[in-house]
Amino acid sequence: MIYLLPYKKEFLLEIQNNNFSLETVYNYRRDLTIIEVFLNIYNVDFHQLRKKHITFLKGFLMDPDYLEKIVNWWDEKKNELDETERKECQDFFDSFTNRPSRREKNKPLTARSINRILSCFRTYLKYLADFDLLDVLPISSDSIKLVKLEKKKIQVAELDELIKLMEFPSIYEKDELVASRNRAILELLFSSGLRISELVKLNRADINDEGKVYIQGKGKKQRFIYITPRAMYYIKEYLKKRTDNLPALFVPTRGGRNGSKNPRISTNYIQEKIALYRKLLGIVVPTSPHSFRHGFATYLAENGASPAAIQILLGHESLNTTDRYVHAGDKFAQETHRKYHPLYNQ
Repeated sequence: MIYLLPYKKEFLLEIQNNNFSLETVYNYRRDLTIIEVFLNIYNVDFHQLRKKHITFLKGFLMDPDYLEKIVNWWDEKKNELDETERKECQDFFDSFTNRPSRREKNKPLTARSINRILSCFRTYLKYLADFDLLDVLPISSDSIKLVKLEKKKIQVAELDELIKLMEFPSIYEKDELVASRNRAILELLFSSGLRISELVKLNRADINDEGKVYIQGKGKKQRFIYITPRAMYYIKEYLKKRTDNLPALFVPTRGGRNGSKNPRISTNYIQEKIALYRKLLGIVVPTSPHSFRHGFATYLAENGASPAAIQILLGHESLNTTDRYVHAGDKFAQETHRKYHPLYNQ
């Protein structure tokens, strides 16, 4: 017998109708499928679910072999699902089986990722309660307590190191077009605070001479981002070297990605190049595309920018989220304390 979550399709349709992004709907579907696999591995019917099983669920997600267990279960049980159920889950499980390198690393989920899955389950239970879809819920959404997050201090490379990193493609890359493109990418990341996913979606037509760009970011949130004159210069220099008419702002130089007629630079390529440049430059602090976003917020804060303004520039709904990025503004806070405290020099 295969245990499935009741009204899962209806729940996903409801959040889709509430204008959640397709990516969010996919993430909810994935997280609920993980919970379904857990129920089957532990042989627990949803209607018999109890609070103790949430503890087991957390342990399951913390297990470094949890991905392997999911894939093994799918290989054993997929033929027991009817055609519709199997079709619905096939793409999801294929995404696991096609990532052997991730399984080999045996890395458990982070506390943040575990909380994302638990929060998804909470939302699903609230939906069942709000729509009176079951006479009795086995557990309430309030029964699901999130795991404690580690308070990690985000590390950001020194400003001069980030500048060296941005300039490095011009020195290292032999292909002039590649050098110009990669320099423009890094300059844009640091100048605007863009997420890498937002950067790769940009089109040429999105960029004007003023350096003010309107984007739709994570969760369909819309905002303006602003590009410094320095970054605009390198973007224009890159575009001057382009001989194609492709709409994407940044494109690969060798062939099309997966035969696409409108290829775009991949996030993996950018991540790999930053890792290479950092290694060659001997930068000790771990640096990724998201580190440029951290650096953008950090150095704005250190120069006196208000957290509320940084929140808008980053596209955060909550100032609490922004606080995680601007913690490194401690330097600015220390200087403010030294400069303004009435008894500092007494």
